[in-house]
Amino acid sequence: MTSGWTFLLSFASIVAGIALGMKLRARIPAPRLGHDTKEVIRLGTGLLATLAAVVISLLIASAKSSYDTQDAHFRLLAAHLVETDQLLAQYGPEAMPVRKLMRQNVPAAMDRIWNEKATASQGNAFTVNSLAEQLYAAIEALLPANDAQRSLKLRIVQASNEIAQTRLLIFADGDRPILTPFLLILIVWLTVIFASFGMFVEPGVVAWTALLVFALLVSSALFLVADLSQPFAGLMQISKEQLRHTLAPLS
Repeated sequence: MTSGWTFLLSFASIVAGIALGMKLRARIPAPRLGHDTKEVIRLGTGLLATLAAVVISLLIASAKSSYDTQDAHFRLLAAHLVETDQLLAQYGPEAMPVRKLMRQNVPAAMDRIWNEKATASQGNAFTVNSLAEQLYAAIEALLPANDAQRSLKLRIVQASNEIAQTRLLIFADGDRPILTPFLLILIVWLTVIFASFGMFVEPGVVAWTALLVFALLVSSALFLVADLSQPFAGLMQISKEQLRHTLAPLS
């Protein structure tokens, strides 16, 4: 479920719960809403609120962990790209075609990663693009002329392998979106909590305004959690533009 739908569903459900609570208050005779009844409902609401707080904290921790993991992979990928480019620069003019190919490969690789993540739910398998294959072939085709270049080539091959491994990690460490049944149960709990608020408040503009503001804030929190759990979509997605420009232009 996307973050937008999460916000709309939670807000609509909570508002419906408030309206239901106020409707029940109008229909239930006042003697039946005595002190004992209020105390039981208050205790039940407190228990649900505690459970909801625990669940939301777990969702935040899970979403943040997924986001940080993917962000760390991209930082590592950028570091390996810069390292490889510097080693190629030390290798000499013979490595200039490889450096040019790397600058062509990075933007295409970023677009491919985002496309893979966008269609990850379809079970697409990992595939290596042609530019990546050309890059590896170009590195292997380097012919060292001395001991220094032979040593540099070994380091370049190792760095390129680390780039490939990091790329596989990005693909393998899938996103952890919020499970729909889990989210729906949480929304039901929040709806019940706000319905209990509506039962024991005098209907009026001030009460409705306050409850709607609270509903908006709670729904916004769920929106942020859902958005954070999708590092390649939404408002807080990982920026690929920075990695696109990791390698400085060739002079």
